[in-house]
Amino acid sequence: IGDEESGYNKNLFCIPKHYEEDLERVFIPHGLILDRTERLARDIMQDMGSHHIVALCVLKGGYKFFADLLDHIKALNQNGDKSVPITVDFIRIKSYC
Repeated sequence: IGDEESGYNKNLFCIPKHYEEDLERVFIPHGLILDRTERLARDIMQDMGSHHIVALCVLKGGYKFFADLLDHIKALNQNGDKSVPITVDFIRIKSYC
């Protein structure tokens, strides 16, 4: 997102009460994030071919995205013409530095 991006007016969204005073604008709507997550799942399935997928989630921040991504991958796995084995694991790290 560029510095000149003005985002979307917060009145277009359902904002939780505890964020109303702190939030000025929405830069990336939830639907766009979901769409890009689904596209990423499709790209992963295409790139991996029939290879085993090992999905590793970094806890304390990545869980919701990870769960959404895996849901899309599982749906593609069930509804597609091929099924790819998936192993899921979780790690916790002390620092991102």
